Amino acid sequence: MFNNNTISKFQQLETPFYYYNLDLLRQTLEACREASSKYGFHVHYAMKANFNPKVLQGIQSYGFGADCVSGNEVLAAVKYGFDKGKVVFAGVGKSDKEINAALDADIFCFNVESVQELEVINELAAAKNKTARVAIRINPNVDAHTHHYITTGLDENKFGINTWQLNDVAETLRKSANLQFVGIHFHVGSQITDMEVFKSLCIRINEMQLWFEERGFKVKVINAGGGFGVDYYNPDTNNIADFDSYFKVFKDFLQVKPGQEVHFELGRVLVAQSASLISRVLYVKNGLKKNFLILDAGMTELIRPMLYQAYHQIENLSRQSESPEVGKSESLDVGSQISDLKSQITKYDVVGPICESTDCFRKDVELPQSFRGDLIAVRTAGAYGEVMASSYNLRDDVQSVYSE
Repeated sequence: MFNNNTISKFQQLETPFYYYNLDLLRQTLEACREASSKYGFHVHYAMKANFNPKVLQGIQSYGFGADCVSGNEVLAAVKYGFDKGKVVFAGVGKSDKEINAALDADIFCFNVESVQELEVINELAAAKNKTARVAIRINPNVDAHTHHYITTGLDENKFGINTWQLNDVAETLRKSANLQFVGIHFHVGSQITDMEVFKSLCIRINEMQLWFEERGFKVKVINAGGGFGVDYYNPDTNNIADFDSYFKVFKDFLQVKPGQEVHFELGRVLVAQSASLISRVLYVKNGLKKNFLILDAGMTELIRPMLYQAYHQIENLSRQSESPEVGKSESLDVGSQISDLKSQITKYDVVGPICESTDCFRKDVELPQSFRGDLIAVRTAGAYGEVMASSYNLRDDVQSVYSE
């Protein structure tokens, strides 16, 4: 991903920063659009994955809708040109203020996660003399087989409406004059690479669709959510996900009736590979049992490894380039030793500068022998990187840099 010219440019920049490969982003969006359009599927971009302005502008230009989980995400989607008729608003805890903002924006629909939320939306819509379109988010009790922090479709999770509550949902819909039922919504989790999970989801969707139809509700929209994962281990050789296989699962196993629309909410898989977190080695600490690379980036720039033990590929760019500028150290003149250093593989715990013991990207990472000033890339940081950054420890805001 990084050629010598790019690395030389990095040397001139203050670190840390997020580096976006906009060409790869475009290739990914094109692949998704092509694969989904074969079956007439509708894709909404899950804005929580990344709301960098250039990223949003790129995604919007491909005609995707927006999947929002806050009122401000709804407003951002409208601001960056997403068609309001393709904006959906999910989230287990929508405030009155957020619901009102979405009603004023006349979005496509609310993905509703409780009976009480149905009642609140109906009341607020009535006050505005509006009709709110709603889809019911059903908890399918399908195990996504991912980390328990990013599993959302089990009975024990806070998201969605459990099946034993559906009779109350149906009763509430019938008596709510300011609600229009448009369909059903599901989301089982995140970073799913096992297609069997999506097959199981299709079976549950078919069952739930039948349940609503038997009770007189016409299901116009089936929203299968998202969760399709990416390859964090091979960010160069497998940088665009197999969208054809993903969408074909739903084509083969979902019972779609004439006139129905099938919607998806994809986030990570569209943006994750398009960005890396670029950092510098501040210090190298060599111990008897452990060696540490202390970077100028930490959990304030990429919290995923600390939050749920997520894996990211880590590379020493300074030891991979033939550029004469690369390999210089502020504390050590390596000079003619560079070629020898490249062959010396050392295990490091790669950590950040934050005053927390959990501020560690990965342990026992095998890297070429590394030195103060070396450039380090933490790959596949385009999803849940910049959007989850914080100013903890009064850290500076981090800039974004874009490929030309």
